[in-house]
Amino acid sequence: MPDMSASVSLAVTHLLPVAADSFDKDKVTPGILGFVVFAAMAVAVWVLMKSMSKHMRKVDFKEAPDPDAKPSGASDSPGKAPRQAKPQQG
Repeated sequence: MPDMSASVSLAVTHLLPVAADSFDKDKVTPGILGFVVFAAMAVAVWVLMKSMSKHMRKVDFKEAPDPDAKPSGASDSPGKAPRQAKPQQG
């Protein structure tokens, strides 16, 4: 298939000067294709956020107690009180 690449490069060589003359080099805009791509990405993000919100509402954040854990008042040594978690400073 070397003929295909040769013909493509020949076509690009002939079309490049024509394309260069058709637009102002100081004023290049993304055009309608750029808008369509940006709008599609915005819609995709919106749909994903709605889906994530729906799934997050289904999540149950309450943790079931561990059946193997000791009761909260019990400790290993009889003379010490159970340790309390200190709030983090930050």
